[in-house]
Amino acid sequence: MAYTRIHAVKATVQKALKYICNPEKTDGKLLIDSFACGVETAHYDFMDALSKSSGVGDKQAFHLIQSFAPGEVDFDMAHQVGIELADKLLENKYSYVIATHIDKEHCHNHIIFCAVDNVEHKKYNDCKRTYRQIRNLSDGLCREHGLSVIIPSGQKGKSHYEWQEQKKGQSWKSQMKSDMDDAICKASSFDDFICRMRSKGYAVKGETFGDDALKYLSFSASGQNRFTRVSVKNFGEGYTKEAIRERIEQRVKAQGYSAVRKRVPFPKRPDAKRTLIDTDKEKFQESGALKHWADIQNLKIAAASYAEGGSIEELERKIAERNAAAKTAHNEMVELEHEMKNKAEILKYAKQYMANSKYQRGYEKAKDQDAYFRNHETQIILFGGAENMLKRYGIKTASLDVEKMQAEYDAMTEQKAKLKKTYQTAEKEAAEADKQLKNMRQYLGVEKDEHRETKQHRKQDVSL
Repeated sequence: MAYTRIHAVKATVQKALKYICNPEKTDGKLLIDSFACGVETAHYDFMDALSKSSGVGDKQAFHLIQSFAPGEVDFDMAHQVGIELADKLLENKYSYVIATHIDKEHCHNHIIFCAVDNVEHKKYNDCKRTYRQIRNLSDGLCREHGLSVIIPSGQKGKSHYEWQEQKKGQSWKSQMKSDMDDAICKASSFDDFICRMRSKGYAVKGETFGDDALKYLSFSASGQNRFTRVSVKNFGEGYTKEAIRERIEQRVKAQGYSAVRKRVPFPKRPDAKRTLIDTDKEKFQESGALKHWADIQNLKIAAASYAEGGSIEELERKIAERNAAAKTAHNEMVELEHEMKNKAEILKYAKQYMANSKYQRGYEKAKDQDAYFRNHETQIILFGGAENMLKRYGIKTASLDVEKMQAEYDAMTEQKAKLKKTYQTAEKEAAEADKQLKNMRQYLGVEKDEHRETKQHRKQDVSL
């Protein structure tokens, strides 16, 4: 699993870069990399980019930290995951330095990137939306590399025990939130919501309003030793008793509900993409009428699945084809992203070389080179860094064609967008076909028998 956090760097960029590049923390600087800047001259690259943008404010860079659980990942993999995170987040636009620290029980990545991008000279928007993007990208990379993932649900965080229990499908807090959501969606009033929670087996306190009432609504599930407060801290936005009452009232008003309870929460028009109702659940076995209704719904869903998908063989073939198409598009997109990263870095250095070449010529011709260097130190250092990087890439500076390089990069960007659309469409079509196939197999008894056998085995294991 990986935790992420980010903060702005205002007046201490050099100090922050020096800290993360400490050789004692980075295995003698072996676990340090950079993009579109030199490790030693990153501060100058950042200042150059900042000078081309207006309204940046005092934020010069951002410091992103990605921490891994102790013992879950080795240093090289942690470093690779960090580079991939920086590349996906910053999209070859922002200069960055990444360093993996190994001086603590848990290895962690430090990524410092410029607050302004090198392409459009726009400042990075650090907000809740972009932080969620960072967290989702980090989680996705952890899955790709076989690492565990903690997925927050709006609250500040989960204990390690609770995360382990949720991973096994046993989190009491997760179950409590699910039960509250179900009750909120069905309740005709706040009192009805409380009744529904009690019917689910919860003990309740703090359900009244007024000056003498308890501040928090609290529930205790069967087997819990303590009551759990219904609060933003525990469950996220929209989970205080005032917020729950408001949510119910707004839904009732918007949908024109009366105080009469809505008995059937399922859509009136079943479609092929819905999941069949599990009629093995206790409530269906206890009510013949409810089971009869569910059987009819399942018949309609299965019929819609068959009408849209054809035979089981046709659906299996479609799923295989769409998965193959998605895999091909994804592989091509990953390969293209690697090419674009190199192209973007070369393009950045080419522009930097051209923009600062006049200062290098001025320095070479100056009578007092020391004075000239003091006046144009940043530009001369940037020119030297760009020249060295272009030589490392094998680019001849005498024949630089920045416009041609930019056009090639733009064409690659368009190609990537097409591949991404192909990949997403194929994945969506495969998922829809898979759901149709499961509906048909389950209704025909293929998966239902397997499901019952699994439940029977579990009961036998528990009895042993």
